[in-house]
Amino acid sequence: MTQDRESALLAHVPDGLFIGGKWRAAEGGATLPVFDPATGERLLTIADASVSDGSAAMDAAVEAFESWSRTPARERGELLRRAFDLLQERKEDFALLMTLEMGKPVAEARGEVAYGGEFLRWFSEEAVRASGRYGANPEGTGRVVVSQHPVGPCYLITPWNFPLAMATRKIAPALAAGCTVVVKPAELTPLTTLLFAKLLQDAGLPDGVVNVITTSTSGAVSEPIIRDPRLRKLSFTGSTPVGQKLLEQAAHGVLRTSMELGGNAPFVVFDDADLDKAVDGAMLAKFRNIGQACTAANRFIVHRSVAEEFARRVTERVEGLRIGRGTEDGVAIGPLIDDRAVEKARALVDDAVRRGAEVRTGGSPVDGRGTFFAPTVVTDVAAGSDILREEIFGPVLAIVPFDDEDEAVRLANDTEYGLVSYVFTESLARGQRMIERLETGMMGLNVGVVSNAAAPFGGWKMSGLGREGGVEGIHEYLQTKYTLTPNPF
Repeated sequence: MTQDRESALLAHVPDGLFIGGKWRAAEGGATLPVFDPATGERLLTIADASVSDGSAAMDAAVEAFESWSRTPARERGELLRRAFDLLQERKEDFALLMTLEMGKPVAEARGEVAYGGEFLRWFSEEAVRASGRYGANPEGTGRVVVSQHPVGPCYLITPWNFPLAMATRKIAPALAAGCTVVVKPAELTPLTTLLFAKLLQDAGLPDGVVNVITTSTSGAVSEPIIRDPRLRKLSFTGSTPVGQKLLEQAAHGVLRTSMELGGNAPFVVFDDADLDKAVDGAMLAKFRNIGQACTAANRFIVHRSVAEEFARRVTERVEGLRIGRGTEDGVAIGPLIDDRAVEKARALVDDAVRRGAEVRTGGSPVDGRGTFFAPTVVTDVAAGSDILREEIFGPVLAIVPFDDEDEAVRLANDTEYGLVSYVFTESLARGQRMIERLETGMMGLNVGVVSNAAAPFGGWKMSGLGREGGVEGIHEYLQTKYTLTPNPF
């Protein structure tokens, strides 16, 4: 991919705030730069929203709500379908833009375009299926009518690691349900959301239904929106500490909330596992998106009888991963998002080594420009190591041996998080037991990737509240009304 191709794409990315159907500068002309983590070079300078800009976006969403909520469900669905079709036409632009601002290899970025697009298609179909029920009450004295209604204006806060999919996963069900939204993308990767807002405009989005604010002062801009009594829904994807703070703010208005928070996913390999499947699954579960995913496997809990062979095989595969800028052919490991991510990965590996772990490959930052960390395999990680308690968010595979099923379950559940787990076993009965015993909202049985637009995504415990995707996803943006009518006979 040439520099001319990148420059031409960036020239088409809006650099303003999208409020009330118009692109505008931030108050006072404030701006913020967006950088390529692979090179450290500036990609674009965009508008940096103030508190008053956030208020204007909220005003626009409120003003548009009555009309949009009364728009027939079929029309709402058809708009989402047009957006899906446009995304397929422009998929190469979106893939390249995500690679530039986030760093993931362009092949993976294409996968995210496909995944993110599925939320548009899925919820274009679900828009017409939000139904209620009607029937006689048990006493026969009246009729029960249960109906579903859009919850109201929503505030959607998206993370940096999946710039398109996290936007479509929230925007699509909100629009399908009849809600209007204010979207705040992450400061580090806002460009994809801005380009997506332009796509929605091209698909015929009415003014004010979707508003996008980009800002370097997220807390200051977000709190007044969350405390605005007109807001009825908050959806956030990000860290658990930030989610806890937002929940405290949301309590003031008793807001509906969806929280997709941190993870510490166990990847359990039993002695009867097909190791070829397990290694393939491990490479996907750990190194997809450079390990920067809440669903990334964090703790590889491997039966002692196969731990050495598993470690040998994954180390061989990891040593073959090419590191580089995601636009280059054959690159599998791009940069981490920033210097803090590199330092965190280094600190976690160093702590594990001090406690007796062995680094089989990698284990340190890559010299040169950009924020690269070598893909790493660490074995014999001791209990109490930071790498077993904290979300790694980097290309580090940490292996812990176990001796029996009960120990595997105990190790897997020994975390405050409960987003996803992965289990590899050829025993159907054992697989069923793991479904019952592992404390996670999602599980991959002999697979290394679980995300799907048609399935409910979400966790237990400190990993969050609510579900995104599936038939459950639209109900996060609907509220139920019960009406009793007289007996008609």
